[in-house]
Amino acid sequence: MNIDSHVHFWKYEKKRYAWINDDMKVLQQDYLPDQLSVSLRRNGMDACVAVQADQSELETRFLVELAKNHKEIKGIVGWVDLQSPNLENRLRHFAEFGLIRGYRHIVQGEVAGFLLKPEFLHGVALLKEFNYTYDILIYHYQLAEAVSFVRNFPDHRLVIDHCAKPDIRRKEIDDWRKHMKEIAQQGNVYCKISGLFTEAAWKGWSVNEFYPYLDSVFEFFGPDRLMFGSDWPVILVSGLYVQWKSLLENYMQNFDIETREKVFGLNATRFYGI
Repeated sequence: MNIDSHVHFWKYEKKRYAWINDDMKVLQQDYLPDQLSVSLRRNGMDACVAVQADQSELETRFLVELAKNHKEIKGIVGWVDLQSPNLENRLRHFAEFGLIRGYRHIVQGEVAGFLLKPEFLHGVALLKEFNYTYDILIYHYQLAEAVSFVRNFPDHRLVIDHCAKPDIRRKEIDDWRKHMKEIAQQGNVYCKISGLFTEAAWKGWSVNEFYPYLDSVFEFFGPDRLMFGSDWPVILVSGLYVQWKSLLENYMQNFDIETREKVFGLNATRFYGI
């Protein structure tokens, strides 16, 4: 089964999705499974994992309802307040919905030091007790902190979203490579090959810009800990689903079929327990 490990759905509300600014007008509308299903079919994808885009339990429940009616959604990465003293009860509540595979917090919007707050570390540790994964959403300049963060959870399934958003636009790679290599040394940490179009010049990128970053994650994480993700519909501000899927397919054209099957589905199946 070919699985897109990272998609979003929403019914657009300006206040709730305030991060969608006027430079992203294409995103200022509803994006729902029926719209994605066309792209999935055209690109040979069978299923997807729906990931939170709003930090509310309301959206987590919204994704659960979508998954009940759209069989292509095989897993959900939701949101819950990981710093709440009531966290255990909330996780127990959401455990009733079997399609929730893990949780995420939008750390890219937090101040320095957030990942290492004792309350947050305690919350992430509690996820493991419920067999939930954790998606790490950060910018490249938060990687040094993330290195310390992942060392707290040597036996927990963690994944770096969007290759930690390297600064492709400015072709900065050295510090990013250094820290990604350190993180990849933790064998329980995976990486999503997703979200890179929006870290390059929007609709002004060239294919070769991405190759040094792809070379790095394949070198550091290997074929068993990498997952294809489209980051649909956010990808639309800079490119199309078919462009990203084709770029990665062309990059991997000389890889053996087993490796391609891992990156385009089997690794996500194993990581999220699909």
